[in-house]
Amino acid sequence: MPDKLLIIMSNSDPSSSCELAPPLLQASMAATMEYDVEVILTGRSSELARKGVAERVAIQSGSSRTIYDVIREAADAGTVFKVCSTTLEAAEGELIPEIREAVGAAYLISEAMDPDTVTFTY
Repeated sequence: MPDKLLIIMSNSDPSSSCELAPPLLQASMAATMEYDVEVILTGRSSELARKGVAERVAIQSGSSRTIYDVIREAADAGTVFKVCSTTLEAAEGELIPEIREAVGAAYLISEAMDPDTVTFTY
């Protein structure tokens, strides 16, 4: 049975909480269940790695809880956050402290192909 969950967030709109919350909450839950969990932010979703972006997206209308709060909770539960190095090069600004490292396409493919890993994409 696989013991790692890899969540690849690529096409999720970085301003849409209804697209962002489910994979982040799933990551948090899986980490709480003691699975190894990695979230890789790539494509449009890599904007969440930048300070100030996730803090501006409320988890739901009228709520003071933000997507960044969910990212912090997932990280506190043990989720490891990584950002795609290619998309990182194209953007500017400081990264949120929850980003552990930048990874390339080879890393993403090798992890996704590992038989001990289940991969979700968003």
